[in-house]
Amino acid sequence: MTSKTTALPPGSFFDQQGKYKGILGWLTSTDHKRIGILYLMCIAAFFLVGVSLGGMMKLELLRPGQQYIDAQTYNGMFTVHGIIMIFMVVIPGLSAVFGNFFLPIMIGAKDVAFPRLNLFSWYLFLLGSTIAILSQFGGNGPDTGWTFYAPYSINSNTNVSTAVLAAFVLGFSSILTGLNFIVTIHRMRAKGMTWFKMPLFPWSLYATAWIQVLATPIVGITLLMVIAERTLRIGFFDPSLGGDPILYQHLFWIYSHPAVYIMILPAMGVITEIIPTFCQRKVFGYQAIVLSSLAIAGVGYLVWGHHMFTSGMSDFSRMAFSFLTFIVAIPSAIKVFNWIATMYKGSILIKTPFLYTISFIFQFMIGGLTGLTLGSLATDIHVHDTYYVVAHFHYIVFGGMGFAFFAAIHYWFPKMFGRMYNEKLGTIAWAIVFSGFTILYFPMFILGLRGMPRRYFDYLPEYSTGHFISSIGAFILIIGIILMFYNLVKAARKGELAPANPWNGRTLEWTIASPPPLENFDTDVVVTEHPYDYE
Repeated sequence: MTSKTTALPPGSFFDQQGKYKGILGWLTSTDHKRIGILYLMCIAAFFLVGVSLGGMMKLELLRPGQQYIDAQTYNGMFTVHGIIMIFMVVIPGLSAVFGNFFLPIMIGAKDVAFPRLNLFSWYLFLLGSTIAILSQFGGNGPDTGWTFYAPYSINSNTNVSTAVLAAFVLGFSSILTGLNFIVTIHRMRAKGMTWFKMPLFPWSLYATAWIQVLATPIVGITLLMVIAERTLRIGFFDPSLGGDPILYQHLFWIYSHPAVYIMILPAMGVITEIIPTFCQRKVFGYQAIVLSSLAIAGVGYLVWGHHMFTSGMSDFSRMAFSFLTFIVAIPSAIKVFNWIATMYKGSILIKTPFLYTISFIFQFMIGGLTGLTLGSLATDIHVHDTYYVVAHFHYIVFGGMGFAFFAAIHYWFPKMFGRMYNEKLGTIAWAIVFSGFTILYFPMFILGLRGMPRRYFDYLPEYSTGHFISSIGAFILIIGIILMFYNLVKAARKGELAPANPWNGRTLEWTIASPPPLENFDTDVVVTEHPYDYE
């Protein structure tokens, strides 16, 4: 029965902190848990805006010909949709929300290494996001797509410079968060928590943080070069001035393919936390999962060229990048094998977090296998820049990071807010979201194989059936997302009070009250056992 009271257990981080009350107390707090909640609120709002834009695009594509918006508006919409979803939702999502909230708790620390820097990172995120939104006003919104490809991004008369500046500022937020996490993991682990006694979600954040610190400056410099090209006409990417537009693609993808692993590595960490808890079994191949995370982070720097097989690079380069693309799939396959092996003979509890977890594995495998066809030179030539790529990308990013985010919020919701959501409603929402996702994106594979190009405002009549089915799926997905949000928001306000350990987890966050107290632990933590010792 749902509790009518709104009282929370005493001593939680929701209580009064510092000299300010109310919203000002939140905006000046350096508590890592409050900063995680601030990120959650912002990212949830941006996600709903991005979903709305995606729904409007699918409404336009419901039938051939112009329906509700013109081509220029459509180009602006998919650009803004991409900027919001990539830079403001997917890249910061799991790390900024659940990394901030749970990393210190899971390693037995009272906070991150640099609390004020952590708050500053959130303000940079908010500033960058605000600039991105403002780029849609005061003239023409950017219409280049989220990749800002030269030479069009240099010559377009839309607000490209403002959007590029927004991405630059958001990159700084990402770098500072990654630096904070690296120092926190190195310096603040609890006594007795050796590297191979650390939970796997912190391990995934550690691998991700190194990508954030090392790769993000590259795209920052690249974006500054675009602004310099637009304002000073230096000629980095302009052939008439001795530049090369292909150079932009190299610089952009040297960051942006590792950025895929900024998105997916924390998602893998979440999945690796949920499976042993809901199967009540020790993780199969703990060290293999750790090493595979580090291998993904390392090899991920070396595969950017598979985005450019049709750009005119040498045959040797294409073969090398194709080979490395197949190599980077191996550590991902190791994780999938270990997840399934962990479930084998487990005492599985079928709850909403586990349902999203199983959906993640299913969709990530489809995304991974179709990625290999794109990494193969012969097939990539035929499906490059078609809807096949759109489907693959969304199966990895939304089917991967998105469903992992949904799994994480349902898994850690009782710990974060001290309340339980309606499990039946959560299951119904999962079924609608999963069905809508499949109906939305799977037809895109078929459309791409039949030759439907991506980023097009209109299409030939022979593609109408696939687009119609895909658009229906989009609206089903939106209904499921709304139902999920309704369930969680209602639970945060009026849900039944949650116990400290509703799932019988073994990592440190389940040993403290729900929601956690201000400094997490009353005494110094001493770790003596493996984090997944269910035996």
